[in-house]
Amino acid sequence: MPAWVAFDVSPSALNMILLGVILSVSICADVIAARTWIPRISVLMSLGVVIAIIQQLWLGQAEGRLLGDLGEPLIQLALVMVAFLLGSELTLERLRVTGRLILIISLSVIVTGGAIVAGGLLALGFPLVVAVALGAVSVATDPAAVTETIRERGDTRLRAKVLLGIVAIDDGWGIIVFGLSMAFLGWVLTSNGQTALVHAVWELGGAVLMGLTIGLPAAWLTGRLKPGEPTQVEALALVLLLAGLSSALGVSPLLASMTAGMAIANLSSHHIHSFREIEHIEWPFLVFFFVLSGASIDLYRLDDAIGLTLAYIFLRLTGRFLGGFLAVRFLKNQQQSLPTNIGLALTPQAGVAMGMALLAAERFPEFRGLILPTVVGSTIFFELVGPLLVRRVLR
Repeated sequence: MPAWVAFDVSPSALNMILLGVILSVSICADVIAARTWIPRISVLMSLGVVIAIIQQLWLGQAEGRLLGDLGEPLIQLALVMVAFLLGSELTLERLRVTGRLILIISLSVIVTGGAIVAGGLLALGFPLVVAVALGAVSVATDPAAVTETIRERGDTRLRAKVLLGIVAIDDGWGIIVFGLSMAFLGWVLTSNGQTALVHAVWELGGAVLMGLTIGLPAAWLTGRLKPGEPTQVEALALVLLLAGLSSALGVSPLLASMTAGMAIANLSSHHIHSFREIEHIEWPFLVFFFVLSGASIDLYRLDDAIGLTLAYIFLRLTGRFLGGFLAVRFLKNQQQSLPTNIGLALTPQAGVAMGMALLAAERFPEFRGLILPTVVGSTIFFELVGPLLVRRVLR
């Protein structure tokens, strides 16, 4: 073998190779999703689980991380992009259009569903952190799965319009509920209650303040290089600032990004497209996010999470159904055309739920082996079964 042939691969070179391999394999996930009924998110997360099996069981690297220190910033950027785009959807005009009907159903499903999951897990003897964290995670819905199913059927009835309105604001509620839940856990579990309360107020209030501090100037400054349309450079600058500053200041990155997105969407009247440029660059980061989410499972503690996963799936389905049922019964004199099982159409969950789980696992690492496998397994289940339930509700 020639002496000039070297196989000593540096960590940075290995990370670049792995990034290229992950993106290349994601093309296969698109092909599989296009030719089958399996969502591509589930394919990507399954790929991450396969990587975890190879890394932990075959190579024996139980504590190793797939991309080392590069994994965390990639996950953070993906979460910030998702939250920012969710915030940009929450315009005053849209909230006026959604109206009382959607607000009542959305809040009923969120409050009832989250309470049943958290309360049920506590009653079954699971730790407080696990119960509250999964109760908050259960609130999130995958808007893409619901929207694509409705568009595929071409349904324009009231129930379809209500579902589209709910999923447009559902993850926004979820981010708020998650932030409050994490602040509550920090307050309850800390011996110094006053310090914990100050930290909780800063984590939430500081996130809103930071989102406004970045969003308000951006609403006026951006979108002027190319009249009416922000450029990718402007969009990336905002995303990087939000991700970096939220981490440095210890505030909620999801809430800060959603606040900035809301501020820009509502105040930047000169924008034709409110940072749609982020959508053009979002998917590669989401590919890394879902694969890394699957690869972060601790397989040695997987047995401990099987019962928790089954309980979480059952309680979430029950909570979604009961929340929708109670809302429709409350509105029966006004809207008799809505089905009582409408809450089951809100079961798909994906990116935001996984993001919440990763943040909760980072905040409470001692429960990482329970929270992450539960959310990964249930997300794959809900992504597969959720669209079928949406079709059932529409039918």
